[in-house]
Amino acid sequence: MTYVGAVRAALAGAGDPRRAAQQQAYMKSALPYVGLGSPALKALLRPLLVEHRFVDRAQWEAAVLELWEDAEHREEWYAAIALLRHQAHRAWLDPDLLPLLEQLVRTGAWWDVVDEIAAHPVGQVLLDHRADATPVIERWSVDDDTLWVRRTAMLAQLRHGEHTDTDLLARVLVANLDDTAYGREFFVRKALGWALRQHARTDPDWVRSFVATYDDRLSGLSRREALKHLAS
Repeated sequence: MTYVGAVRAALAGAGDPRRAAQQQAYMKSALPYVGLGSPALKALLRPLLVEHRFVDRAQWEAAVLELWEDAEHREEWYAAIALLRHQAHRAWLDPDLLPLLEQLVRTGAWWDVVDEIAAHPVGQVLLDHRADATPVIERWSVDDDTLWVRRTAMLAQLRHGEHTDTDLLARVLVANLDDTAYGREFFVRKALGWALRQHARTDPDWVRSFVATYDDRLSGLSRREALKHLAS
């Protein structure tokens, strides 16, 4: 059985219908849920990911797409992301993967999947391949079609810590300040503040300086998020 088949077979016998309805309502999801919590889903997927390790990159990408495009339950999207993130396939997280990741962001278009993709596979590609990935992230930060691609650009360095490219971070955030095309959208404002709040763990002075420099172009939400854990 393939990874895709194994995932679907395992999901078919799992979950709580009452929980599924609550999850779908909370996430405002067109896709129904099976009704598994995150720990239970991870436990279900763990042995499948170990058993089904891909040696062919094209087959790996095809499995991700099949789970995504033919999904009948949202957990299949989560299983696709788990396959992307699995350490066995780390070598394939390179700039050639960015078009696929962009496709998932555009079609997923909601925070639960977009944030995972941004912080993990996109973030890893950017960390390991800065020269090639940086122009893509900059292009995403000014995307005309959807705020979710912009959000991905803003959140791509969440896990970079001391390796954060602050010049890039500043550019993608400035491209999404309150007076920009999507700057008044909640999910853009929230991402901007989150990115700053996270980097404040590494360089609080840089974050204070950014907030001071762009104070009149920052929403209250972004400012509060940015300074949340910093003393005044």
